Amino acid sequence: MKFFIRVICLSALLLLNSWAQEVSLDRVSVIVNQGVILESEIQSLIEEVKLNAQANDQALPSDRALRTQAIERLIIKSLQMQMADRMGIRISDPQLEQTIANIAASQGADVAELRRQLQRDGISYDDYREKVREELIVGEVRRANVRRRIYITEQEVSTLMKLIDQQGAEQAEYRLGHILIGFPPEPSDEDISDARDRADKVIELLQTGSDFAKIAIASSSGSEALEGGDMGWTNINSMPTLFAEAVQGKQKGELIGPIRSGAGFHILQISDTRGIETVTVEEVNARHILIKPSIILSEEKAKSMLNEFRQQVMDGEADFAELAKEHSEDPGSALRGGELGWADPEMYVPAFKDALAAMEPGEYSEPVRSVHGWHLIQLIERRFDDATEKRKEDKAYQLIYNRKFSEETEAWLREMRDTAYIEVMDQAS
Repeated sequence: MKFFIRVICLSALLLLNSWAQEVSLDRVSVIVNQGVILESEIQSLIEEVKLNAQANDQALPSDRALRTQAIERLIIKSLQMQMADRMGIRISDPQLEQTIANIAASQGADVAELRRQLQRDGISYDDYREKVREELIVGEVRRANVRRRIYITEQEVSTLMKLIDQQGAEQAEYRLGHILIGFPPEPSDEDISDARDRADKVIELLQTGSDFAKIAIASSSGSEALEGGDMGWTNINSMPTLFAEAVQGKQKGELIGPIRSGAGFHILQISDTRGIETVTVEEVNARHILIKPSIILSEEKAKSMLNEFRQQVMDGEADFAELAKEHSEDPGSALRGGELGWADPEMYVPAFKDALAAMEPGEYSEPVRSVHGWHLIQLIERRFDDATEKRKEDKAYQLIYNRKFSEETEAWLREMRDTAYIEVMDQAS
């Protein structure tokens, strides 16, 4: 009996010791204002980057450099999520599921197939859902805070329209690699000199054959550092003015920089170019019925109402326009029978735009959840036009907006980062 008790006690001690070791693996590694970043989050992101690098046959810097970049990415995410909480930005489960359904549809699959693919890739569907939710929240926070910082003059639009006229319907696009050697918000001469020396050293390494992506992950202060500095494909009129001026006339493979800005010294590499494309403008004419959930009207009830409307319209028992006039909570379109008129689909919120992209003319959507509520949508017609003067003006405005949104997003993130309380805990503690 005593031996049995001793075995139980020993087993209990081993379990407690094992549990203590597991707990010690996860700890607070960074304090960010009122939030924290856990060690498990850092390790998870590092593992994700390593797996992506392995899949793309991409070299990586030291674990120390990788950890530093992962921590910086998580700090920026934490600051944005905390701001979302203060602003009351939420993404409901129905809205999230609708977005995931749209993602699956864009890949020619349904949600069940997407789940199976995630399982094959070793990714938890719950983890995937929450990552999509976070991306939606971060997108809303950025749009809300950056949009009000953007001011576009008529002269800017007019100048770009003239450039588009000169270029005709052909626009050069570049795939850029970007490394930012940053300095503090109010740098001293010593800070600037030190950053310049580091930038020159990076140029020297790249010119002697060092891997651009590896150096970007290890050294860049840019927001795309963990992607190896890859900015993706960018229209020359959409990229920051500083970059556009630098890359004009340059060829694939060329290295550019260092170029100084208020953020630091930029080094660019033209990974690829692609060329002559005809500019066509897609427009859609759609109508919708909007039902907004409330304390009185639940999410399920709002969705159910639209399902009933859809069936009535399809069965010929009700008229879409009359239902919109009576029930739609979009005052701008309800009186017109829900009709929105011809518009660039890019002007709509993502869920609405994605639903339209998957529809054929005359088709009715299933109920779609967006930030505004539940929509029943009918795509009336779709057309592709050559750019008229009005469309060229809209295009010029959107290109300038996209460029300034990118620039102001970087500035806003830097300002938020610079004013935050951040404490990185000692790894040895």
